[in-house]
Amino acid sequence: MRAPIGDFDHATPAPDSLDALTRPVADAVRHWRGSVPADRIVYVDTEPEWADTAVFLEHYGKDLLDRSANCVVVAGKRGGETSLAACLVLSATRVDVNGAVRRHLGARKASFAPMDTATEETGMEYGGITPIGLPSDWPLLVDSAVVDLPYVLVGSGRRRGKLLVPGKVFAELPNAVVLEGLGV
Repeated sequence: MRAPIGDFDHATPAPDSLDALTRPVADAVRHWRGSVPADRIVYVDTEPEWADTAVFLEHYGKDLLDRSANCVVVAGKRGGETSLAACLVLSATRVDVNGAVRRHLGARKASFAPMDTATEETGMEYGGITPIGLPSDWPLLVDSAVVDLPYVLVGSGRRRGKLLVPGKVFAELPNAVVLEGLGV
């Protein structure tokens, strides 16, 4: 199979690659109910040491910068309570944590969650966190620019491999809220 974006040596429909995904991601693909069929989500095998965006682009093509997104876990705090959420923004931008995220979560303070919290709570590897398979009770804040893309490159739950996902899928994930200006 040829990948819908990028130039990857190995691309397969995600339902045929469940063993390459972490359990929460594989379970989400296995029980997929979105308007886009699960086989339109494509798994591409990539080198784990090249997982971080800048290094990834050096090896797989700088043109992917405008077609890739980062998923980060944030912690909102208010009155001694901490709540977790995920944010998905284009890789060329950064998450507006102190503005859009803080306001949407109704938090007095918002920040990136510690790495160990992000990995423990998601069941995914740091550098591979993806919105597919997140805890179902978490808010997922998605920048509108991500949803508008035909295909978006995101993590696969592991540092090895990525998922190529039609952008509109992210608006349909559990607790997804599409926001203008989440990525700045």
